[in-house]
Amino acid sequence: MRIVVVGAGINGLLTARELAQANVEIMLCDQGDLAQQASWAGGGIVSPLYPWRYAPAVTALSRWAQAAYPNLQRELYDSVGIDSELLTSGLLFVNPDDARDAMVWAQANHARVERVDHAHLRDRWPGLAHDADTGVFFPDIAQIRNPRLLKALIADLTRHSHVQLRPQTAVIAIAGARGHASASVTLASGERIEADAIVVCAGAWTAKLLARSALPIRPVRGQMLQYQVAPGSIPSMILRDGHYLIPRQDGLVLCGSTLEETGFDDRTTAQAREQLEAVAATLWPGLTAQPPVRHWAGLRPGSPNGIPYIGAVPEQPGVWVNAGQYRNGLVLAPASAALISDLVLSRQPRLDPTAYAPLAPD
Repeated sequence: MRIVVVGAGINGLLTARELAQANVEIMLCDQGDLAQQASWAGGGIVSPLYPWRYAPAVTALSRWAQAAYPNLQRELYDSVGIDSELLTSGLLFVNPDDARDAMVWAQANHARVERVDHAHLRDRWPGLAHDADTGVFFPDIAQIRNPRLLKALIADLTRHSHVQLRPQTAVIAIAGARGHASASVTLASGERIEADAIVVCAGAWTAKLLARSALPIRPVRGQMLQYQVAPGSIPSMILRDGHYLIPRQDGLVLCGSTLEETGFDDRTTAQAREQLEAVAATLWPGLTAQPPVRHWAGLRPGSPNGIPYIGAVPEQPGVWVNAGQYRNGLVLAPASAALISDLVLSRQPRLDPTAYAPLAPD
């Protein structure tokens, strides 16, 4: 069996890995360098932001994926010696106006959670802004160093003789199976490649490639800043008013992110830099003592309610999709890859696929 996976972000890489473990011949292609879009640009929080505000379909994927990440990190380290730095640093939600909902959700989903009053907030997070009054702390939420995870996945895939990695290989057309013809992709070079299945994991570019299917996936730009502080200065990840800080073990701190409807423009802007510097000051004022050391942007695959499309593409036999994870591409990736692989290989799905099935176009 031969499968072409289109798109080499976190979902494409993990999908290719799942399929390769079933001894399927894989060609993984990307229009640019491998793993250089939203998966690289994101922060690496292994949880949806405000998880209690998401639909059950997102929760099902995220809870499955969170349980899978420790094994994935260990397997990759044993395989290629790259440490993805999966760290259970916990996530503090500052001044949430729906803390009660968070507590109810946590109880229903067996997640540890703590209500933190003003005194304890000051004691445990002394660098918070003065108007931080209350908090909700999820101690078991982890983070992962996403660029290192992507590097580890690429290195792991290169170990398989039946996996072909093709960066700088743009797909311009996808055709489903017809009669005796297999599904196929046509490359910008003019080359046509046939396969038993095509799996589109092209993130924000998915709707372009599957235009006939009218999937409502759009690019949403996110910009990030990076600071450098002494390791351990910030004791956990912090989220307030939709913005976050992610402290790495080596003292790098990520501050993000913006939500911008700018089409496929992935450039950074001075306006967003100023906005994020102001955000950093409201989250942890001490960060502003030094200027940011880095500023970048990426394009997320936006989708309605953040529910991804995972399944067979209607009216295109042999064509499948795994895209539209929006702000949770990395969070949901192990579960998304497991589900699409089960479906493509006609195995019993490890999760109920019903909520993620792409709809036929009107």
